[in-house]
Amino acid sequence: MSDVGSEDPEEDQNYLGEYSGDRNEVGERHGSGRAVLPGGDTYQGQYDSGRRCGQGTYRFKSGACFIGDYYNNIKQGQGTLYYPDGSKYEGSWVEDLRQGHGIYTYPNGDKYDGAWLRDVRHGQGTYWYNDTGSSYRGAWNNGKIDAVGEILHSNHHYKGSFLNNNPTGPGKYVFDIGCEQHGDYILTEQTGPPEDDEGDSSSALKWLPRDITGPTMGTSVSTKPSSDLEKQAASTEDGN
Repeated sequence: MSDVGSEDPEEDQNYLGEYSGDRNEVGERHGSGRAVLPGGDTYQGQYDSGRRCGQGTYRFKSGACFIGDYYNNIKQGQGTLYYPDGSKYEGSWVEDLRQGHGIYTYPNGDKYDGAWLRDVRHGQGTYWYNDTGSSYRGAWNNGKIDAVGEILHSNHHYKGSFLNNNPTGPGKYVFDIGCEQHGDYILTEQTGPPEDDEGDSSSALKWLPRDITGPTMGTSVSTKPSSDLEKQAASTEDGN
């Protein structure tokens, strides 16, 4: 997730910055107003008894901008946050965190549309890969692909179980021409060259085909889903 800087907690500052707008009978910011906060951020919108509450636009000194609902000085309800790196989240917020349904557009053009929980992808959602045109549709667990889902391509798709962003166990490739190939994904251990004193080993995904059903028995099988998921794993280490 992009760093947007900090929202100044106005009630905790001895100096509250500059303000022009409505006030209540005790002098608190109340109603519609505009504030320039001590850290250089600005807010224009609704206040209730001195706190941001209702619709407002908060512009961060970092270049980020939030347009949406506030309650008790935090993002709560519906809103859109534009990040300094060009990414954008539009959707539901709970206690200043992305939660509920939302759409996140990444700087490289990838997009996620689905459920969020405490700032990470969690629940049902679809992730589109901008550079390949492929997409993943299925369940997410704490920011990772970790359940039954599908990888969709232009002329075929893979359906099966996933674990830690990678396909695992039984699954099938379904091709638009009407055939299916069933098989299993397994992890195989690869050992480094003999001259490597450390003898490092790594694991690699391998597809083990079992049978083909449908009209075309000689159809070749692409392993594109695994390469897309390797890229996805690298981009989801922070749970976005």
